[in-house]
Amino acid sequence: MSPQILSEFRLKKEQLKEVMKRMMREMDRGLRVETHKESSVKMLPTYVYSTPEGSEVGDFLALDLGGTNFRVMLVKVGEDEERGWKVETKHQMYSIPEDAMTGTAEMVSVQHSGNQPPLSPATNPTPNSNPVFSSQGILLNWTKGFKASGAEGNNVVGLLRDAIKRRGDFEMDVVAMVNDTVATMISCYYEDRSCEVGMIVGTGCNACYMEEMRTVELVEGEEGRMCVNTEWGAFGANGELEEFRLEYDRVVDETSLNTGQQL
Repeated sequence: MSPQILSEFRLKKEQLKEVMKRMMREMDRGLRVETHKESSVKMLPTYVYSTPEGSEVGDFLALDLGGTNFRVMLVKVGEDEERGWKVETKHQMYSIPEDAMTGTAEMVSVQHSGNQPPLSPATNPTPNSNPVFSSQGILLNWTKGFKASGAEGNNVVGLLRDAIKRRGDFEMDVVAMVNDTVATMISCYYEDRSCEVGMIVGTGCNACYMEEMRTVELVEGEEGRMCVNTEWGAFGANGELEEFRLEYDRVVDETSLNTGQQL
């Protein structure tokens, strides 16, 4: 690639600071009740009120539907005398057929033994009695080239449970519905107790962090903290990045399945 083309991608320090200021503004708008719907950065409450405290032991099957691959992970969490926790993972990866990405939610769940927690597309967890995780979540919208019908607006945990019943050849209880950023933050916490941010840099980019409850206006309560899923990959949907976008950005966007999203 020529130096001239590469130079177009470089932002000056002042420009980066302006992007940062605009993102901070959208994050603040996402946290507030009166501006949440209009904000491009939704700052979704996860109902994860705390980082791990030691009772999370056992075998967990984690399903992650990414942009190009479907990962199935067996996570063993046990006690370790030296570190307090010991985490071991085994995983297998499968390619996602294009007809599953653009077909129906049932096709996704049949071909891959279920939808997913952790869920990569934007989901909005809903509260339940468990103080650490939510066991249900509504799929707000697909991203990363997915366009499968019958999933948006529905509880994906219910879809997963239905898919398990249809198969009928194994039993599994869905105990947690967490975004992949939240799962990343929690898994890193086992190694470093100061970890309070999770970030994904893959087909998409997103982050979560522990926020003070008094600023999370979408959830009642002032005390304590909650993990917030920023969904910052949607930043720019309100035109915040127009002056920084190049012709290449526009061509990629115009030829994508979800035009105008995840800029």
